[in-house]
Amino acid sequence: MGDRMISDALKAIGQIGDPPFLRVLGLGVGLTIALLFAFTVAFAWTVGLIVPDAFTIPWLGEITWIDNALSFAVVPLMMVLSVFLMVPVASAFTGLFLDQVVDAVEAKHYPSAPAVSPLSLSENLTESLRFLGVLIVANLVALILYITPLAPFVFWGLNGFLLGREYATLVAQRRLGNAGARDFRGANRWQIWGLGILMAVPLTVPIVNLLVPVIGVAAFTHLYHRLS
Repeated sequence: MGDRMISDALKAIGQIGDPPFLRVLGLGVGLTIALLFAFTVAFAWTVGLIVPDAFTIPWLGEITWIDNALSFAVVPLMMVLSVFLMVPVASAFTGLFLDQVVDAVEAKHYPSAPAVSPLSLSENLTESLRFLGVLIVANLVALILYITPLAPFVFWGLNGFLLGREYATLVAQRRLGNAGARDFRGANRWQIWGLGILMAVPLTVPIVNLLVPVIGVAAFTHLYHRLS
């Protein structure tokens, strides 16, 4: 079973240079960087608006540099936060376009598979935002375990479960509908979780982690066709 999951992942990696893969990856990462930049600018502007230009402290006199110091401090703060925000936000944005990745995988490896009706933009947006929320909340809840020696295993297990559930659903519901996708997950939960963990391990590697949404959904496309 493990060899077949690794084979699914290697097939996905082997297609990473295809134009649809690169297009989705570029859109997801580009939108993520733009959002983080806009958030940084807005946060710095808000700090400058709230903090007074000058105020007086007994024995020290008038202080005129606090607002500028806080505004400049926002930049390194957001650079640190971006390490943690980049992956879930990129996953959410990339999720809007992952149907294109599935189409590319099926066109190359499963050309005889029946045509499907892709999800609408509103359905993709709703699903991406829901997954983003679940990903963030689950990892926040698990923070207490991240400070233990078991942190890597907790991270891989939790995010492997979440990624597996999300990508298996995305691929399966295109052909089986929502109820069919739930049945597919239930019948193959351990393989789905195992491949999800395989996708979660690169999340801890900077830069490489940005490839996870694209490679993940491609690998789960292979898993779906292999199991169904």
